[in-house]
Amino acid sequence: MLLEELMMYSNPMRQNRQLKAMYGLFMGAIAFLLVASPALAQGTGNSAGFNPQDLLRNALQWVESLGIIGGIAFIAIYIIATVAFLPGSILTLGAGVVFGVLLGAVYVFVGATLGAIAAFLVGRYLARGWISKKIEGNQKFAAIDKAVAKEGFKIVLLTRLSPVFPFNLLNYAFGITGVSLKDYALGSVGMIPGTIMYVYIGSLAGNLARIGTESQPTNPAIQWAIRIIGFIATVAVTVYVTRIARKALAEKVSE
Repeated sequence: MLLEELMMYSNPMRQNRQLKAMYGLFMGAIAFLLVASPALAQGTGNSAGFNPQDLLRNALQWVESLGIIGGIAFIAIYIIATVAFLPGSILTLGAGVVFGVLLGAVYVFVGATLGAIAAFLVGRYLARGWISKKIEGNQKFAAIDKAVAKEGFKIVLLTRLSPVFPFNLLNYAFGITGVSLKDYALGSVGMIPGTIMYVYIGSLAGNLARIGTESQPTNPAIQWAIRIIGFIATVAVTVYVTRIARKALAEKVSE
């Protein structure tokens, strides 16, 4: 797996085309966000500067006014927010208000998955080649990277179940590992439990103005369920990654 990717990056022309394509995608998303932000920020009353939460709340109000095509617009906004490191929690909670629990969870999962894949590809094609060259001469790091790549699906799945690992940062971080795109995409199903829970919590708010505020109602049982699932997943992924890393190092030393 690692060898194949290193061979892929050894082709300068192919790498250059991929870099340009992914960089163009990333910059296009940021440009759209910057152009749209003044219009979306109107009426927030915030003249002090850029406020991501107000921007996303206004984006949700705009989505709500679109009717049947609002779901498509919401997914597009979620993708852009994910790539641009904007707080997805506001969008996830807001989806519960705008679309209800069922449709809201579906739209959030699709948007978050596509956004995560976009960020993963940006991280891979803008940084993976450089990282591969750096670890190529270090047998220990190369062994760990290869071992992680073999267990990519399980690792991605467990980290998606755990709220400890920051979603936006993790998308780029996985891009510079040997995890395959297929395993990464499939591992995104780990977001489903948390997505449903947070969309449900958002639906309890009743209106978008209360999203992300202290006045937003919460369900203690749901909150504890999130904590328990997150704790179990955090312990599991920590133990699992440590185990396969030690195994990879032991095999390299024995060789």
